[in-house]
Amino acid sequence: MKKPVNLAPPVRASHEIRIIGGQWKRTKLPVRDMPGLRPTPDRVRETLFNWLGQDLAGWRCVDAFAGTGVLGLEAASRGAVEVTLVEHDRGLVEQITKTAARLQASAVRVLRGDAVAALRQCAPGSVDLVFIDPPFDSELFEPALRAALPALSQRGLVYLEAPLAWTAEKLAPLGIALHRHLKAGAVHAHLLSRAHTAHA
Repeated sequence: MKKPVNLAPPVRASHEIRIIGGQWKRTKLPVRDMPGLRPTPDRVRETLFNWLGQDLAGWRCVDAFAGTGVLGLEAASRGAVEVTLVEHDRGLVEQITKTAARLQASAVRVLRGDAVAALRQCAPGSVDLVFIDPPFDSELFEPALRAALPALSQRGLVYLEAPLAWTAEKLAPLGIALHRHLKAGAVHAHLLSRAHTAHA
């Protein structure tokens, strides 16, 4: 007798989030009900783009663990000239692609694949901002940070979202400096830079 096939339950949209700034402000994005998918909260995104400045005109960005795509789309909404969203889940890639097409987001490119590998493939110095927000139960934080660093432009920044605080002491051996930190509920949000370009 054959064992029954273990089929995962269908992925469904359970709620929505909104882009909070820029040309697509208030645009709704569907959020699928699936394990590990945890969109960056509104409060954290608002703080992040206050840190960055609301106008990202000319910026080149990579959203390495795109999920819903909200971080990358927030950047594009604020004028980023190139935004690459990398996601391994086929359904999420299709969803982001549909959203980008609906918005006529010509600056947005959606790739299906491994986030760390995609960061390693970026040309040195080619990226101004990298979003790193892997599943909280993964071990991808340090590999992603190491992969992102060579890709950063001279004044490039990394946004890191994690379940624990990454202190300046923990980041220093990686050649990374802590610029800003925020704790909101279970989320620790960090703005990082190359150690030699750390802001005062």
